[in-house]
Amino acid sequence: MRAGPVGHLAQTPAPDPLDPSDHDLNLILHATPMIDPVRTIRAFNAGRDPERLALKYDAMRKSSFAFLRGSCHLFYDRLPATRLFTKAPAAWLCGDLHLENFGSYKGDNRLVYFDLNDFDEALLGPVTLDLVRAITSILVGADTLHASADDAAVLCKGFMDAYTQAMLDGKARWVERDTAHGPVRRLLDELQHRERPAFLDTRTVRKGKRRLLRTDGKKALPADAEQRSKVAALLEAFAASQPHPEFYTVLDVARRIAGTGSLGVSRYVILVQGKGSPDANYLLDLKQALPSALTAHVATHQPDWATHAHRVVGVQRRMQAVSMAFLQPLKWRKRSYVLRGLQPSEDRVVLDRSSQSLGELDGTLRTMGQLTAWAHLRSSGRGGSATVDALQDFASGRKWRRNLVAAAQDCAQACAADWKAFAAAYDDGAFKT
Repeated sequence: MRAGPVGHLAQTPAPDPLDPSDHDLNLILHATPMIDPVRTIRAFNAGRDPERLALKYDAMRKSSFAFLRGSCHLFYDRLPATRLFTKAPAAWLCGDLHLENFGSYKGDNRLVYFDLNDFDEALLGPVTLDLVRAITSILVGADTLHASADDAAVLCKGFMDAYTQAMLDGKARWVERDTAHGPVRRLLDELQHRERPAFLDTRTVRKGKRRLLRTDGKKALPADAEQRSKVAALLEAFAASQPHPEFYTVLDVARRIAGTGSLGVSRYVILVQGKGSPDANYLLDLKQALPSALTAHVATHQPDWATHAHRVVGVQRRMQAVSMAFLQPLKWRKRSYVLRGLQPSEDRVVLDRSSQSLGELDGTLRTMGQLTAWAHLRSSGRGGSATVDALQDFASGRKWRRNLVAAAQDCAQACAADWKAFAAAYDDGAFKT
């Protein structure tokens, strides 16, 4: 039986609701709304920290792939509301699934994992939204990977093949050091043996028996007295509910620089007492949670989350095999924040065709496809998401895959045009903050 409207199964197998065979797919895909990308991007980022927002715009200017990462909202504004993206089975989504949102992290069991690791845009919606975003990122990111168009086609096929096979297997697995291969295994080996003092030295400066955060303008910027006081009060309130409140004693606070899409959002790196100074201190990441960029584009009924931070953390806990260390939703007055152990942005697998064989790259992309399927399977049948049977029934089809790749190709072309317009406006000074 073929999948029907979101979250349900159709009663009859024909016609296929996801096969626009009675329409010209290309005409549908090109019938995107008239959007001014420059005005849309400026409006979306209004009110963000100007210093870090300038860094975001500068990063987006560097490549179309960085632009794609920094304009998730524009991607979904451009995506046409065809049946492929409205009537696929509902799943819990990462929402911003691209090559840079797979990475390593230390779990709450202190082991190192490789998985999806950014859930700012997470919500419940058609499963194809995650997939078209991921495939588009491979196509747009080909230049960054030093990969040819033919290479990119191979990588897209490998991702989709691995996703489909993992979905049809129906069992949610995970990647850790003992089960990883190639570049992922090398990354996890390196992180497993990283010593805490050496890591702290990269992010802090020593002053006698104390440490202070390094504010070098690359990883962090200074926080003012009001920001430091706010963060300390928030951590103190949270610590009061923990078995070892002294662990969360705040030693220093700085504004964190990380990622692309979220640059400019209220975000801090916090140095806490941990298990003792100076070499057993811990670094925490505190990031404001905002509404998902997908909200206006998804008709699926959403749970009544207490805050946006509860949405981010709730979906992350459903989709990841093991949660990140210290992962918690916190609320401060009218804002909510996600607290977690600091995950260094450089702890991502290297993807570079100039130094890797196509087979090695394909193996990593297949791992990412599997991880995506496992995350969808792991969170299936919860809070309105489709059951495993419904997801497998959908995955067993073939036409939707061809149509999804065609849509991703169209999205990649739209991204290239939007980046060109953005770059011209940036060079003319339209994005000075």
